[in-house]
Amino acid sequence: MIRIGRRQFTAGLGASLLASPLLRFLGGEAHAATPVAKRLIVFFTPNGTVHRFWRPSGTETAFSFPAGSMLEPLNAHLANLLVCEGLNFVDVDNHEAGMANMLTGGGSAQSTSGGLSLDQYVASKIGEGSRFRSLEFGVQTSLWGAARSTRMSYSAPGVFVSPEDNPRSAFQRLFGALGGDTGTADKLLRRRKSMLDLVRGELNDLSQRVGAEEKRKLEQHLEALRQTEKGLTEPVALPGCPSATAPLSMDAMANANFPAVGKAQMDLMVSALTCGMTRVASLQWSHTVAPQVFTWLGVGEAHHELSHKDDSNTAGLAALVKCERWFAEQFAYLLQSLKDRPDLEGGGSMLDSTVVVWAKELGDSRMHDCRSVPFLVAGGAQSPFRFGRYLRYSGVPHQKLLTSVCHALGAPLDTFGDATRSNGPLDGLV
Repeated sequence: MIRIGRRQFTAGLGASLLASPLLRFLGGEAHAATPVAKRLIVFFTPNGTVHRFWRPSGTETAFSFPAGSMLEPLNAHLANLLVCEGLNFVDVDNHEAGMANMLTGGGSAQSTSGGLSLDQYVASKIGEGSRFRSLEFGVQTSLWGAARSTRMSYSAPGVFVSPEDNPRSAFQRLFGALGGDTGTADKLLRRRKSMLDLVRGELNDLSQRVGAEEKRKLEQHLEALRQTEKGLTEPVALPGCPSATAPLSMDAMANANFPAVGKAQMDLMVSALTCGMTRVASLQWSHTVAPQVFTWLGVGEAHHELSHKDDSNTAGLAALVKCERWFAEQFAYLLQSLKDRPDLEGGGSMLDSTVVVWAKELGDSRMHDCRSVPFLVAGGAQSPFRFGRYLRYSGVPHQKLLTSVCHALGAPLDTFGDATRSNGPLDGLV
């Protein structure tokens, strides 16, 4: 038998073979290449939970959501879910701190993740080739302005990425003028670019006259402007992109329009992802201490007030469960929309190639704590995660989940956020 050295054997392989997963075997890994998801969606709903109405029943691989429970509307999607219980925000409690740490993991400028939120970090790694590096959709997130309590996305420590709360404005940014003629659309484009040029010049001038910390924040704003300008000028890339219908004109901040705004934003988000406009998107329903009253369900108290009803207030708890079931229905609508759309970049559905994270900023809503904060992760065959499971942890830092999501999107790092609180990915997901 003639023995051939490993180097000789590798050199003799064709280029196409070298590009295949066989290289992982030659590197010492005797298994198929781990799949990597193409897209990330973050889905946020506020004010924590009451665990006994939230958690599934059953075992890790044979579970369901009980009748009348908060997540019962998701029973049709069990095979695409990872239910994660027992994840803690370490040394963090209460609404505002929970909101700020939920997606950042408490990271700073010195962290591997640079203090960015999960969506913005992943976008910095996989979103550069897209028309929009990331897209942020909101549902009444700015009634109280921009603050730590109303923002979940950060492009740098202390630098908010504010969501677009108006579906009509989101549609205009994505698809152009709302039914106007081409000349009107061109004038609008020129006006927007002129405004961007003016703001860019002012920020450049200001950056020469401030300290290092302020200069760093200004640079983040300039990068946001560059991304906005790119979105104004670059066309939709993917052939076969489905047409989108402009949302109806409505008062996006009216309480009664909360459901209609949310549905319009979900539809726009799925269209933008399907068309290849972006690979990273988020949908933020309100904010912590959410003031919305779910009148469309016959509920008369604000969501935040309901979230603090104690066990003796059975009517109040029943109303909270009704509201949370409605949020679960919206999450189910999003998952079904992704299942129904083909991935234009490859086989399967959009859900197959997308990781969807449903996040909250609190654990037990009555305790104002950030322990056992509920997380749901959804996806399909092109993700490395093994879905269809209920995973119970005991006080594990949630930074591990954030780290695992980065790995699943092909953006590996040792730990996400504050490295003194955790290290490495979350066990049991892959």
